[in-house]
Amino acid sequence: MSDIFDKEKRSEVMSKMRSNKNKSTELRLIELFGKLDIKGWRRNYPVKGKPDFIFPDAKIAVFVDGCFWHGHDCRNVTPADNAEFWEKKLSANKERDKAVTERLQARGWTVVRIWECELKKKNEEVVTARLRRLFESQSTGLRIE
Repeated sequence: MSDIFDKEKRSEVMSKMRSNKNKSTELRLIELFGKLDIKGWRRNYPVKGKPDFIFPDAKIAVFVDGCFWHGHDCRNVTPADNAEFWEKKLSANKERDKAVTERLQARGWTVVRIWECELKKKNEEVVTARLRRLFESQSTGLRIE
């Protein structure tokens, strides 16, 4: 299907699009925090790299990454239209994620990246086990009941 806009107009339209964040995935993780009785997290906390959740006392930064936008291999889908643009865009996103993780770790933070697909009901046991291991391995006083 061809685009109804020329390249310049499409670029202008797309540049005005703004993210709604990853609200549904963040809400799903909040639900899991509640089920596991994980407390002490904060959202929208002013930390460089903008983690979705942080545990300031434990210095844990949690990112909830969308599988498409952050290049998870569960999807293996790159749009056929404008493939070069998308490959460059997704590659840049992965590089930025890597740099943010390294920067936070260098400052003493534990960085956790949870994929969107891990938050599906069918994968709940897997992500729950990851969260349990994380909090049980930390000497933070944060414990899962």
